[in-house]
Amino acid sequence: MKTTANILLGDCKDVLKELSDNSVDLIFTSPPYADQRKNTYGGVSPDKYVQWFLPVSRELLRVLKPSGTFVLNIKEKVANGERSTYVMELIIEMRRQGWLWTEEFIWHKKNCYPGKWPNRFRDAWERLLQFNKQKTFAMYQDEVMVPMGDWAKGRLKKLSETDKIRDTSKVGSGFGKNISNWLDREKAYPTNVLHLATECSNKNHSAAFPEGLPEWFIRLFTKEGDTVLDPFMGSGTTNFVAQRMNRSSIGIEILPEYYEMVKKQIVPEKMILLKTTEEYETLGSNGHYAVR
Repeated sequence: MKTTANILLGDCKDVLKELSDNSVDLIFTSPPYADQRKNTYGGVSPDKYVQWFLPVSRELLRVLKPSGTFVLNIKEKVANGERSTYVMELIIEMRRQGWLWTEEFIWHKKNCYPGKWPNRFRDAWERLLQFNKQKTFAMYQDEVMVPMGDWAKGRLKKLSETDKIRDTSKVGSGFGKNISNWLDREKAYPTNVLHLATECSNKNHSAAFPEGLPEWFIRLFTKEGDTVLDPFMGSGTTNFVAQRMNRSSIGIEILPEYYEMVKKQIVPEKMILLKTTEEYETLGSNGHYAVR
């Protein structure tokens, strides 16, 4: 099987129109945040951000497969001592556009340096908003399972009678659990909080995220041979990770210097042999999954 890396130059609002309908399995991107990266991308003011982004999200809705997922890495800024509301406003408008806001993940920046402001503390997390076109979509949860952890040694050692049956929530939520289901299991499903260090190496880009971030979502929402799109490519992290994981990718970048940098480094075509089974360890300290 052949995978491809298609790197395109231009404004994604316009370039996306060249892509076919329902052709992408996963969109993973981090657009310029409001009033940030002015030296590279010019900056978009918070009061104009929604209006600026909606033409892009409309095209993304068109090119994403019905079974696909869109993950948007974004964070509100603080101005005059108050959080902006443009991310919440964007979510509402995208829902009106036809998107389903399925989930919200949190990226905890575990190596965030200390800081203090008069009315708040240092930001140590960012949003990863999951959008879909329909309620059923491709999701490979077993690919991101994590070790059970030390809690299981004590909690599962002596089970009560209640632990051995489905125990319905006492607050009337309708949820329930059967603790005995996790006996003799080595792995469990993760939470929606990802603990990853920020990108510390020089990527020649002002806002590069760690490889472990797109890698986790590529593993969760795609399989080998699928296509991953990053419409705000930057230094190409999403595309390089997708290629390493045997996925095709499309990257769109408005700045010629970043486009040329990625174009020179990435392999346009790659032949792969599909594996029938693979076992993965959890994320290591370098942000990568080890294959055994």
